[in-house]
Amino acid sequence: GPPGVGKTSLGQSIARALERKFERLSLGGLHDEAELRGHRRTYVGAMPGRLIQALRRAGAKNPILMLDEVDKVGQDFRGDPASALLEILDPEQNHTFRDNYLDLPFDLSKVMFITTANSLDTISRPLLDRMEIIRLGGYSHQEKLEIANRYLWPRRLKEAGLASKPLTLEEQVIPHIIKRYTREAGVRQLEQMLGRLTRKVALKLAEHPPDQPEESLTITQVDLPEWLGIERFMPEEARKTLPLGVATGMAWTETGGDVLYVESALLPGGSDLTITGHIGDVMQESAQAARSYLWSRAESLGLDIAVFKQSGMHIHVPEGAIPKDGPSAGVTMASALASLLLKIPVMNNTAMTGEIGLTGLVLPVGGIKEKILAAHRVGLRRIVLPKANEKDLKDVPEAVRSELSIVFVETIEEALEAVLLKSPDIRERGNEHRHPQPAESEKKPVLGSR
Repeated sequence: GPPGVGKTSLGQSIARALERKFERLSLGGLHDEAELRGHRRTYVGAMPGRLIQALRRAGAKNPILMLDEVDKVGQDFRGDPASALLEILDPEQNHTFRDNYLDLPFDLSKVMFITTANSLDTISRPLLDRMEIIRLGGYSHQEKLEIANRYLWPRRLKEAGLASKPLTLEEQVIPHIIKRYTREAGVRQLEQMLGRLTRKVALKLAEHPPDQPEESLTITQVDLPEWLGIERFMPEEARKTLPLGVATGMAWTETGGDVLYVESALLPGGSDLTITGHIGDVMQESAQAARSYLWSRAESLGLDIAVFKQSGMHIHVPEGAIPKDGPSAGVTMASALASLLLKIPVMNNTAMTGEIGLTGLVLPVGGIKEKILAAHRVGLRRIVLPKANEKDLKDVPEAVRSELSIVFVETIEEALEAVLLKSPDIRERGNEHRHPQPAESEKKPVLGSR
């Protein structure tokens, strides 16, 4: 899951619930296999590996060992630590784990290993096969607010020695910090901001003359720039109007979900497709598939074929400094191009996601919860999703789901009908093109019909 969603805290809670010792090993930046297996005693300064040292600190053979940041393990000429983890995490092999320093078989089968990662992309497939993957999604605004009020703010007050001080926090302060000072899937930045606030409050109270009685201090939303500095982020809002050729999509990142806009334009002369915005190979192929599908269905969709032959097309995804990739923008790109060619704008309250194929099917994608939370955060209340992703809605908080209108589609024609402002009967025409109906004289009687 993304940073700050409580992966490490969850491991500690599991250890407390099972009444077992807990030890954490950070694997981020680890390059030397000997760090895990230990060095042979012939070397000066040799010592056991991190696993044996952790077991020695725990004082038990059955602790919970958390291998943190396993996706950031590197490799170089000294070996591949990820390959050493294959034996450590395999219950069929780890009962005879041999540390190079001890040079004796050691039974790790009673240890419960919990690994954490932000992304699965950098973890080797053999290593993933030895794990049971549990995905932790980002928090909604309301969940962040509850976590801050119940846990983060009281903890920071206690750490700063302010638990018994006459300090009052206005109700709108924490929601304002979440919106204007942080932008994350978890709550790590939020906790840092609350810590900064309590430290500055503690400094102000310490500067109070000791011979005068303490006065109650109230922190208001208006005072936040004085305590935390200028606001870091502008309020996220969806565009009020969408011109022709622009559609609203949803994206998943390692830090949560985001909303992106796909813009398109016709270029006189030529028939090339230009794609800009720091786009990866998979996303470029999605754009090509969207254009090819619309071209192949031009007649049934009411598009002018001459436009494809005589005009080039340019697709741009803003915020060009941020790399973007993945197949889930296929529906968004097809909608933007269809809007441009049909001269019908896309609904400005609608966000969409889904992979497309040349047959016109809309295929399922991942990161549904994070994408929906991002769309809800910016004020979009209508979501278009692949029909195959209907099962993923159970992961979305009920408070968010109840405020949304969600449309499930199976084909591109259904998606266009759902997102275009004045949608013609695209689906019927697309079906006629895909399954042409025979003339009345050619129709055969159906057996058993009356």
